[in-house]
Amino acid sequence: MAIELPARARVVIVGGGVIGCSVAYHLTQLGWDDIVLLERKQLTSGTTWHAAGLVGQLRQSINMTQLARYTGDLYRGLEAETGQATGYRQCGSLSLATTPGRMEELKRNASMAKVFGLTVNVVGPADIHALYPLANLDDVIGGIHIPSDGYANAVDITQALAKGARNRGAHIFQDLKVTAIHHDGSRVSGVQTDRGRIAADYVVLCGGMWTRDLAAAIGVTVPLHACEHYYVLFQDVAGLTPDMPVLRDYDHCSYFKYDAGKLLVGAFEPQARPWGTDGIPDDFCFGEIAGDFSHFEPVLLDAMRRIPALEKAGIQKFFCGPESFTPDARYHLGESTELKNCFVAAGLNSIGLQSAGGIGKVVSEWIRDGHPPVDLWEVDVRRNMPFQINRKYLQARVSESLGLLYATHCPFRQYEPARGARKSTLHDRLAAAGACFGEAFGWERPNWYAPAGVAPRYEYSYGRQNWFEHSANEHRAVRNAVGLFDQSSFAKYRLEGPDATRVLNRVCANDVDVAPGRIIYTQWLNERGGIEADLTVTRLSDTAYLIVGGAETESKDFQWLQRHIEPGAHCVLTNVTSAMGVLSIMGPRARELLQSLTPHDVSDAAFPFAGSQVIELGLALVRASRITYVGELGWELYVPSEFMQGVYDELADAGARFGLTHAGYHALNSLRIEKAYRHWGHDIADEDTPLEAGLGFAVKWDKPGGFIGREALLRQKQTGCRKRLVQFALHSPEPLLYHNEPIWQGGSLVGFIRSGMYGHTLGAAVGLGYVTAANGDAVGAIDPEAYEIEVAGVRYPATASLRPLYDPTNERIKR
Repeated sequence: MAIELPARARVVIVGGGVIGCSVAYHLTQLGWDDIVLLERKQLTSGTTWHAAGLVGQLRQSINMTQLARYTGDLYRGLEAETGQATGYRQCGSLSLATTPGRMEELKRNASMAKVFGLTVNVVGPADIHALYPLANLDDVIGGIHIPSDGYANAVDITQALAKGARNRGAHIFQDLKVTAIHHDGSRVSGVQTDRGRIAADYVVLCGGMWTRDLAAAIGVTVPLHACEHYYVLFQDVAGLTPDMPVLRDYDHCSYFKYDAGKLLVGAFEPQARPWGTDGIPDDFCFGEIAGDFSHFEPVLLDAMRRIPALEKAGIQKFFCGPESFTPDARYHLGESTELKNCFVAAGLNSIGLQSAGGIGKVVSEWIRDGHPPVDLWEVDVRRNMPFQINRKYLQARVSESLGLLYATHCPFRQYEPARGARKSTLHDRLAAAGACFGEAFGWERPNWYAPAGVAPRYEYSYGRQNWFEHSANEHRAVRNAVGLFDQSSFAKYRLEGPDATRVLNRVCANDVDVAPGRIIYTQWLNERGGIEADLTVTRLSDTAYLIVGGAETESKDFQWLQRHIEPGAHCVLTNVTSAMGVLSIMGPRARELLQSLTPHDVSDAAFPFAGSQVIELGLALVRASRITYVGELGWELYVPSEFMQGVYDELADAGARFGLTHAGYHALNSLRIEKAYRHWGHDIADEDTPLEAGLGFAVKWDKPGGFIGREALLRQKQTGCRKRLVQFALHSPEPLLYHNEPIWQGGSLVGFIRSGMYGHTLGAAVGLGYVTAANGDAVGAIDPEAYEIEVAGVRYPATASLRPLYDPTNERIKR
């Protein structure tokens, strides 16, 4: 008997693949039984049904590895819980390295795995041969073995999750298409289907490759696009046994998995073929794509060299099917910026099965609690920019995304296709000056400058890359003379109106009720005291403020403040990022340079630190703000976009007399980390409080009206911090720090590096990371010589400090 469609549900989930069913399973596990899942055709019929079924746990970051590890743990017990077969088998996995760079990456990942107790063994060719005797290892340097990895049947896993959800009260409807999502302009209110409307408090978009269009129809940004994904199934493979681990040959873009007496060989080729640009057929269900065997053939030939037995085996099946990929090869999770209670779980980049358990868990807890249960910023849907749903952009970008999953993840690797979306007005001038541009959030930004005769092009490795010394020279120029940075990608907002001060002071932990012309460094906190944003606020007048934050969080920060403007408040928030560029001049000679170009007095007495004034510069009026992110005297110059070229020309022409050097974002990073300046998304995030991060100086405890998160901070102030952010400088000048390196105190693992860069003034790699007390108590004094940092399996002594190792008294900034 057909189940009657309910008129109302607490949560409606759109999409019946493994992700949607996992969300339903975990919501009901939390005790929410008023759940409806809607699937346009049959469960798994989009892309889940043809998943290869790999269940790997080690990803490129700690939080993503934790999600994948939870998934493996869930699948191990799912059949026993539900009675539905899952095909789960724990056979382990092997990952091969045929280049020194790949081996370095695998060793670093093995070190990272120690942070949360995942067993990852670094192995040599002899160990690999013992585990996988079919493989030709002539070119293999080594690899890693993860005993707890495995594989499962994606359809069976999905059915088991669906059964578990049904057993706890969820309703699952198949052959029922969602035709519209209802909302009032600020919050979702339900869905429209072929059989009627369902009102809902929450809507979760788990529509896989259909999600981009479904979300775009209601103004929600979810950039993803389908690509062709290939595998072949070999039969009669001599020597194949069921106990063989999953084998990943990253450097040859292939993986090998035992599959019911056969061997499945899949591909993650560097250049994928986008699919479905003109739309996905309405009747697409358990569909295959014709594909192009010649496109897959190079991977197949390499696979035969790796497993020689394949040369005499038969191909039972050549398969090509669609999978959805995202611009940065990271999935999309969480509540959208555009509509409250509209959640997204999509864009899984062909790793949906091995991520589904963790995704269902965190999305369900996010819905229940109103905030993410852990730091999920790297996959938070709010990171996306509206332009990224542009079809031409997506088609070009995702052609690279598929291959990135198996590419060597060298530090500072830049995306190649779909470049040039957002450019500073100075782009051509900076290119002429030798800029090597990186792409960040669509912006083309100078990362380093190539001197005459040197090509502005990256040569990637885990060691000192080809730009290392060029960036070092930029770093030293800022420390010793003056450097020029184009920071136009800053997110910039104006909040204006009679209630602007009251609204902003409630959101800011610091006190922004200051005289016009003052800059306030502040955090925006959540109710738990965690840091949601890290930015500066400049008071322009009695009723107007300029708010400046990072480019990465432009959409998120705007939405955070917008949602905290209560109905009836007399103020308006406007995103003015594109209206002005930013030129920063930083270094001990910055004052001399600026004074030579303006009639305004920029002496310390007339223009103190944290002051902001409108000055004449060239033919323009610009806002000069005396602030720094590099630890030197300097100004950020906020220039109307149409005046940027003229102001730049004035600075560049006059700069030669003062040793002006163009400097890029790599130098900015090395300068800021020597000064221990925090970076949101790495060193601080929504799980970290100002007290833990050493930012208590920016908290105004007793300002009128208080601030969001104050009560949580007061409790922590009384009990003490169980983690503290510490700056580390390695004793040896050779190793390099990037992120996720374990921190050891004696025999105890007490944390990991959140961000790292080489400190050219300090003469060694510098990192920031939280440490905990070995006994779990509040962290007290820090012994400066009690710590070691593990890099690729080797521990290096480091000096630790709660104060900046460079200019701890701020003398250089305020002179």
